[in-house]
Amino acid sequence: MANGHGADGDRDRESDGSGNGDSAAGREAVRVDRVMDGLRAFGANYTEFTRRFATWLGLHSTDAAALVEILYAEDQGTPLSPARLSERVSLSSGATAILLKRLEQAGHIVRTRESADRRVVTLRSSPGIRPRAIAFFGPYSERMTEAMAAYSPQEIQHFENLLGTLRTTMDALLAHEYEGGGPTPPTP
Repeated sequence: MANGHGADGDRDRESDGSGNGDSAAGREAVRVDRVMDGLRAFGANYTEFTRRFATWLGLHSTDAAALVEILYAEDQGTPLSPARLSERVSLSSGATAILLKRLEQAGHIVRTRESADRRVVTLRSSPGIRPRAIAFFGPYSERMTEAMAAYSPQEIQHFENLLGTLRTTMDALLAHEYEGGGPTPPTP
């Protein structure tokens, strides 16, 4: 279903006239299905990885996901505001405020006012959490770097383009077709 080919994930294979469904278009469609399945599986594995980070820190999985977003944004040089974090973890502003209070009380984050506009709050990881995050995510970073080293810069560019296109497509779907939670169900 993830690929839109049916509730069981199967697709009608295109036929080359021989009855074996082995046309070039059919082979390409199967390849696309495998890529989409690989992306789904990687996403599920990353979700599990974040869940294990939560367990390792003794946090709820949503709190750990928020902490990962805060750490990642800092690493990218673009620290988050509470509003931006709310978008990233798909929580209401009220739920995000409660989550941030828990993370702050646990000593995992600090809220700062770094902007000339003193109303703007910036979320930072606390000095104590960064070494723990590095310890947990270090093996992940090393393995992913090793895995990506097997590909040429041109292949990496193709992957980057593909992922950018998929992300833009998903953003548009969420903003339009799924804005109210999902499409209108078909009538029986």
